[in-house]
Amino acid sequence: MNAAIDRLRSLGEVLQVSSLYETEPVEFTAQPWFLNCAIELDTEKTPQQLIEAILEIEQQMGRTRTQKKGPRSIDIDMLLFGDSTLETKDLTIPHPAMHERRFVLEPLAEIASNVRHPLLKRTMRELRDALPPGQAVRKFVD
Repeated sequence: MNAAIDRLRSLGEVLQVSSLYETEPVEFTAQPWFLNCAIELDTEKTPQQLIEAILEIEQQMGRTRTQKKGPRSIDIDMLLFGDSTLETKDLTIPHPAMHERRFVLEPLAEIASNVRHPLLKRTMRELRDALPPGQAVRKFVD
């Protein structure tokens, strides 16, 4: 995680980093738990430039896409880009499933609790608090 964060620093200024969270796998559950965090990055890049750079970082760190939702060494998602919205064949902003995922909203609410989802107009805290029970997420203690 620290290596990924360090590499993201080459794309802009890392303003905030949430705690690390251990998170239960969703959909494909026969795999180990994941570690997740959220990062606020200030960048001059466009969303397309940023996602291309993120995919390059994943590749450099050994990411191979063999099984959808399966185990992976690293997975960096762009959840929001300010209050922008974008839908192309390669990128959707805001991330289309973020409001349904506790493993996304728990760390995101920690660093951006009052940020509003550009389409749903609810804060990250409100979205997290509206989730149904389930999706175990707990702070990782080293």
